[in-house]
Amino acid sequence: MKVAIIGRGFGASAMKPAFEACGWQVEVVPSRDMAAVEAACAGDVDLIAVHSPPFQHKDHVMAALANGKPVLCDKPFGVNAVEAREMRDAAKAAGVLHFLNFEMRCFPSWDKARILIREGAIGDLVHVSWTKFSNGLRVRDHGWLNDASLGGGWLGASGSHDIDALRFLFGDEIVAGNALLRTEVGMRPDGEGGEVKSTAEDAFSMWLELSGGGTASVDSSFATCMPLPTTFTLIGSTGAISIADDTRLSILRRKQEPENIEVTGPAGGFMGALSTWVQKVTDAMDSGTQIAPNFDDGVAAAEVMDMLRASARRTGV
Repeated sequence: MKVAIIGRGFGASAMKPAFEACGWQVEVVPSRDMAAVEAACAGDVDLIAVHSPPFQHKDHVMAALANGKPVLCDKPFGVNAVEAREMRDAAKAAGVLHFLNFEMRCFPSWDKARILIREGAIGDLVHVSWTKFSNGLRVRDHGWLNDASLGGGWLGASGSHDIDALRFLFGDEIVAGNALLRTEVGMRPDGEGGEVKSTAEDAFSMWLELSGGGTASVDSSFATCMPLPTTFTLIGSTGAISIADDTRLSILRRKQEPENIEVTGPAGGFMGALSTWVQKVTDAMDSGTQIAPNFDDGVAAAEVMDMLRASARRTGV
């Protein structure tokens, strides 16, 4: 099968090798060249993989759908829930397969935690506490990720994954929440000796309530002074699960020794999870089967982010 990847950033650096490892022929198309995008969508490819910035998602997804092509789209899904619903509805009207790049579901520990929760290993899932601090964006030049008008911001870039993970783990929808959006680096180099003011957050804290009564808190930054260990704790009514990395978790119960579980799965951390997801897309394309995560999941995350942005307090902007 052949895929046209739109976007020469993440699309070329991460998606191209993941598709090639699964046996695909790959064409990479520059996202700002709409003529090239439309030519690729009208060509002989089997799948269009949209990995352009979110402000370009709608144009690129709609071009693929106009040609009856199945689409894999990156997250965040468009710049807001209005665009997300338009793309989702158009894909369903076109009757094509659609996939959303929430590849973090494919971390072995997440999948194992979800199974343990369903089996009642910690009783009912009550609360998730999650902290993630890194410095990858601290010294980077200004780009679309720092521009709110272009769909930038760490809430969309990382928080969309977190929202999907919580829906995946709880098996419920997020119905209420609030957030603090933080801009820790207010001025960034423009690449030409000047500086540009950031209008989008590079860190956030969010508090969420799910339809089944569970709650979650996520505190995350991509602009801290140094990377720090991630903590991911799932608290149940009779115990808890602590995830140390993508292949190890511990079940904690009162007055018992921790039950440590080594989870088998693909090596390579994030790239291993991405390769697993691309293989699932490949199998779905082979069988013509619609799988999740898909555009419905992209809409669900976009609606939660819109809700959070509408009421969020912002600091540092």
